[in-house]
Amino acid sequence: MVPSPIVPSPIVRGPVVRGPVVRSPSPTRTLLLVPEIFSSEGGIPRILRTYLKALCDLAEPAGTVRLLALNDRVIEAATVGGYSNHRLESTSSCGRNKVKFILETLRLARGCDRLICGHVFMLPVAWLARRFNPKLRYYLVAHGIEVWRTFSLAERVALRGAEKILCVSDYTRRELLRHCPLPAGRAVVLPNALDPGFVIGPGRPLADCDPVILVITRLTYADRYKGVEHLIEAMPAIRAAIPAARLRLIGRGDDMSRLQALATRLGVSDAVHFLGFVDDARLTEELRKCRLFALPSSGEGFGLVYLEAMAHGRPCLAARAGGAPEVITAETGLLVEYGDVPAIARASGEALQRDWKENAILDRARSFAYPSFPKKLSAEMSLQR
Repeated sequence: MVPSPIVPSPIVRGPVVRGPVVRSPSPTRTLLLVPEIFSSEGGIPRILRTYLKALCDLAEPAGTVRLLALNDRVIEAATVGGYSNHRLESTSSCGRNKVKFILETLRLARGCDRLICGHVFMLPVAWLARRFNPKLRYYLVAHGIEVWRTFSLAERVALRGAEKILCVSDYTRRELLRHCPLPAGRAVVLPNALDPGFVIGPGRPLADCDPVILVITRLTYADRYKGVEHLIEAMPAIRAAIPAARLRLIGRGDDMSRLQALATRLGVSDAVHFLGFVDDARLTEELRKCRLFALPSSGEGFGLVYLEAMAHGRPCLAARAGGAPEVITAETGLLVEYGDVPAIARASGEALQRDWKENAILDRARSFAYPSFPKKLSAEMSLQR
């Protein structure tokens, strides 16, 4: 980073006492690489929008931000406008063309001071970009399950060259380090934050809500670790204790027909409702009127969806796995062992009947609100290793 020029002290009478020289930081140019950002509504695209907004806010007053997406076919100005400001210098999308993505990364990284990599599979490209621009510092956002594994040689080399690994939870940090040891302080915890535009506020009073358990997730065979099957298997026992209990599932995918058949086989199809895709207004309505949000998953690096439920005053049921225990407290939900169907049934029944303190749940959500996120991100990017 090139320092600002030092202005000589004015001539004064008598001895001059010289203090430390203060240099104003030079404007930074940042490149944000993302797998996708507006073409889907998954947890990773949602948090990367928050990163885009934070980077643009931090670029004030003279820095700039460039955005490059691999999978998005086009990035509409109206869409990106809610997550940027006039410091966003350019947006580019590659329509899943990996060769174009590599070439665009090398072009856009030229002249940049730092690069934020939104997914580990892109990290070798960030490493390559620094070969062409030695002053470039690059960072990785580690979301969860994608870094809980053995890394390729190229990934390990790129991980060791990163300035910082920004892990969404301590569990994710520990798993990453277990598979790729790094110097102390290289992998740090930077929890996710709620969307900048997310309104935190109470939903319908829990005491006035029907005993509805709400699930929001992808219903794909590859995402079986989300625990939806276990919730359906728990429904007979839940209904035996609370006959009016219902399970409502928002999401779609290639596993939906199998899950519907499971509900029919267990005799609870009348109490398990598959809502498919819903728009934001309907999703908010469902969150505001449910009694319990549940996702007993084994693979949540953080669990942004738990925060979104809490932001409406809803308690959560999750598995004691991944990053979920770092988000859900005793005042905001219940944890069970992953795959333990009887435990899921008991905990669901307890949660549906407990007198939860909704203000405590809302306060927990507020601790992850957006305003504090740029400050935490800035602190991590400002520290040199």
